[in-house]
Amino acid sequence: MPKDLFTAAQVRQLDALAIQSMAAENGYELMQRAGRSAFRALMRRWPETARLTVLCGGGNNGGDGYVVAELARRHNLQVEVFALSDPQKLQGEAAQAFASCRAAGVDVTMWSPDSSISGDIIVDAMLGTGLSGAVRDDYAAAIIAINAAGKPIIALDIPSGLCADTGMPLGATVNAAMTVTFIGMKRGLLTGEAPDYTGELVFDELDVPADIYSKIPAACRRSDFSLAVKLAPLRKPSSHKGMFGRVLVVGGDNGFGGAAIMAAEAAYRAGCGLVSCATRAAHVGAGLSRLPEVMFREINSRGELLVMLESADVIALGPGLGKEPWGQMCLQTCLDAGKPMVVDADALNMIAARKHQLSPHSLMTPHPGEVARLLECSVADVMRDRFAAARELAKTYNCHVLLKGLGTVLAAPDQEGQVVVQAGNPGMACGGMGDVLTGLAAGLLAQGMTPLAAAELAAAWHGAAADSATESVAQASLMAGDLLKQLGAVMREATV
Repeated sequence: MPKDLFTAAQVRQLDALAIQSMAAENGYELMQRAGRSAFRALMRRWPETARLTVLCGGGNNGGDGYVVAELARRHNLQVEVFALSDPQKLQGEAAQAFASCRAAGVDVTMWSPDSSISGDIIVDAMLGTGLSGAVRDDYAAAIIAINAAGKPIIALDIPSGLCADTGMPLGATVNAAMTVTFIGMKRGLLTGEAPDYTGELVFDELDVPADIYSKIPAACRRSDFSLAVKLAPLRKPSSHKGMFGRVLVVGGDNGFGGAAIMAAEAAYRAGCGLVSCATRAAHVGAGLSRLPEVMFREINSRGELLVMLESADVIALGPGLGKEPWGQMCLQTCLDAGKPMVVDADALNMIAARKHQLSPHSLMTPHPGEVARLLECSVADVMRDRFAAARELAKTYNCHVLLKGLGTVLAAPDQEGQVVVQAGNPGMACGGMGDVLTGLAAGLLAQGMTPLAAAELAAAWHGAAADSATESVAQASLMAGDLLKQLGAVMREATV
């Protein structure tokens, strides 16, 4: 998978530049490459395929489908093609692809609600990346029909009905077993709800010259465990604990001590030199019993907390903090300290009420519900465009943002470029996961990493630990504590 991610508009620009570089009169050669790539991927995945059903729309995505149909026919597969748009109205490369397909002996029938699908595999070449509004009723009916057919679907470039920029469905959406996408990786394929629809994701740059990509600045960057671990701080043989920073975890109001304890352990696992925890008296004993390495102290007043803040390099604020007077006091005292912070959970909810800006040296780690409160919008608004939400949040609160969820989105207050981190699994949808992430990010920030780099590495380690844990427990049984048990091994794997 490439590192650079693009919007649909940018991919169209790349496509046009590629055609110019090939000194071609049109993009038919590029369309043929896309069709060949998709057909090869189809036959690799389903080598016993004998009959193909192809649904073609009225644009270039439909043209790709006609190329696949022709290739299947020339490879002696039985092929049925349904057109969602009158093929006689096709233009440019798509019209060429249709004419060549018909010349190869492929029959093309207009789709109707009564159409019967007989293929072993269905090829979705209906809508492509140009879709920006709601799916029209005729296309929606076809999408519903092929989803209900019970046959594997391979989508060309993007499942029809899915927004290439946001990863959100725009109505009825094809549920593909495989998606083969071309030229530029669309950013929406990696976040939102996209992975629910894409199935196996295959990328082919179609031999586009490498220098083409330097002419279009990527909308954002993709990261995963293999890429993010290169950011990990290195240790010299002469290292000592004073070189790796001090984290103060502030949280754990009465009844919520576990959150602060997990965050403190994660900060140490991230490589922090010294970790302290300011919490309620009821949790000090449990904390010391679980983590004797952490300095747990009872905090009842602003003055007591100020003493602990003096020696801290980074504050992990929010795990189990609560919104009662004790939590309010802790929040305001930490905000007044002006130190780099990783802010999560109840601290975010209280900041949303106060509209208090942070600093460019700090990091928020909200889930969509918390983003909605911070931006005074609905969760649906946030999910409609996670990239825009993260960017707006970073600018509004003047800090770095890690927007949790599938395809974690990172944003910085002073730049447009964003990062999407591919990590983790559905088993992480349970309480406590955010506390571990907060501790990891704080531990990395304390070691001198930039907020963006700390967020990227923390998200990657977090997800990798969850994946490692599911080797011994079912995803549905996964708990945040399971990640803490895996972190050391996951981090060691990256340095071997």
